[in-house]
Amino acid sequence: MTTMTGGCLCGAKRFTAEVGEEKAYLCHCRLCQRATGNVSIAMVVLPTATIKWDGEPDWYRSSAIAERPFCATCGTSLGFRYIDSPEKMDLTVASFDDPSVFTPHYHFGAESIHRPWLNTEGLPETRSDEYPALQERWAKAER
Repeated sequence: MTTMTGGCLCGAKRFTAEVGEEKAYLCHCRLCQRATGNVSIAMVVLPTATIKWDGEPDWYRSSAIAERPFCATCGTSLGFRYIDSPEKMDLTVASFDDPSVFTPHYHFGAESIHRPWLNTEGLPETRSDEYPALQERWAKAER
C-alpha cells in the first residue's frame, strides 16, 4: 500500500488514500459524461475506509443509485459511489497529486464510448509551457 494525496483545484477539499494494486478505468457512461462535461472520466475504485478527507467534500446525488463528491467552491469532480455500497468509492484519477502512477485497465459504460476520442495518437501536440499566448497571460497576471 502507498499513501497518496490529492484534492480539488482550489485546495479546499483534500484527501489522503491508501492505494494498492487497484486497477484504474475509464468510465464512458452518460451520467459520468454529463457530471464531468467530458467524453470519459478516469477513476480508481478504493475501499472507503482507506480514504481520509481533510475538508469533507460536498455531495451531489446524481441518480437514484449514486452520489458524487465534489468541491462547491471550484467545481472539481472528485469521485463517485453507489449509495448501497458505502464500503467502496471511486476517486477521479486526475484529482490525485500524482496521477501518473495509474494506468487504465478497462472501459466501463462502453455503450456510450465516443470512439474518435479513444486513440488520439498522432494528433499534433502542444506543450502549455511552449504556447506563447498562455505564457503572456501568465506574465500579465503575475505582474
